[in-house]
Amino acid sequence: MSELLLGFTLLLYTHQPYPSFEQQLIDDQISIGYGLAIGDVDGDGRPDILLADKKQFAWYRNGDWKKFILAENLTEHDNVCIAARDIDGDGQVEVAVGAQWNPEETTDTTRSGSVHYLIRPADPTQRWTPVKLHHEPTVHRMRWAKAAEGKYHLVVLPLHGRGNKDGEGKGAKVIAYEKPDDPHRPWPYWVIDESMHLTHNLDVHDDGQNEYIYIAGKEGVKAYSFSKGKWQTHGGRWLIKGDGFSEVHVGSAGNNTPVLAAIEPLHGQTLTIYVPRTGVPKINRAERVVLDDALNEGHALAVADFNGLGRDQVVAGWRNPNGSGHVGIKLYVPFNALWEAWTTLAVDIGDMACEDLAVADLDGDGKLDIIAAGRATHNLKIYWNRSE
Repeated sequence: MSELLLGFTLLLYTHQPYPSFEQQLIDDQISIGYGLAIGDVDGDGRPDILLADKKQFAWYRNGDWKKFILAENLTEHDNVCIAARDIDGDGQVEVAVGAQWNPEETTDTTRSGSVHYLIRPADPTQRWTPVKLHHEPTVHRMRWAKAAEGKYHLVVLPLHGRGNKDGEGKGAKVIAYEKPDDPHRPWPYWVIDESMHLTHNLDVHDDGQNEYIYIAGKEGVKAYSFSKGKWQTHGGRWLIKGDGFSEVHVGSAGNNTPVLAAIEPLHGQTLTIYVPRTGVPKINRAERVVLDDALNEGHALAVADFNGLGRDQVVAGWRNPNGSGHVGIKLYVPFNALWEAWTTLAVDIGDMACEDLAVADLDGDGKLDIIAAGRATHNLKIYWNRSE
């Protein structure tokens, strides 16, 4: 009887529905597409797309996807990142941006790095007013994170510590800023951590009770939670120690069990997922599973449940041609919650040199869509979730 039940269970899993996507080209004239953010810019109740491109910060209006410029030519060197979130509950996102991307200059803050908060005009389709904030050299990524009820911090991640050469030297200063009532006034800020190197990206994950910051770097992954008035390491000093990470995102295997997906090492070829195996639902007790080792400069990552399985799938993009000569985006669907097997599906092969991607329900149908920006392909696309 148990064998029959097992066979029936496997049959159900074998016939699980797979997500399907329909592409829509939004812009075929972007320069690089360094970073994406999703949020309601104009207050119409629908999420819009925000893009950090080479010299422009722009947003695309949900519906007609018309492009509007937030700001441009803020610094001599390229723009590099953007963060958008409604932090005051008015139904419209607050926007911060990073620019002056000059990773070889790790000392001079006039020639490397910038952080600006953008003050919205009455009409958000017009240009926004930049306010310059304190910054470290080599500013690379930023996110808004909820510290406490009604309190949000802008968390900014440089790639290098000051004076670094080849990823060696002082640790990168991860900084949290708090927006004052008058954004023109000096912003209070705190250093969260300065022990890591080659800190390429971060994720902000809400577990339903608190938000946690996960930072990926040369030495591994650290996690932080806000407690007793400050951001502190969560789950031990190192969540994962000893492996170099480029991208990192935390999701769910179901049943309150977290998983951590990553691209390794910096701009690496290997897609991994860390899955708890011991009955203890903690990432620092997880097993490393290699999902793919044939990416070339993997540079985009997300975890989400695209087809209502009750556990997340992994979507990853790479920007240089792989061994088959292709760039693109793939989706990895687990056979079970332990990721003992999985199915790999093509989302876009050949027409998306993926620099960044994001996930959001853009049309309000309850299904998550994929948004991606292509570096060498110079395109911005939506992959509409058409799963049954």
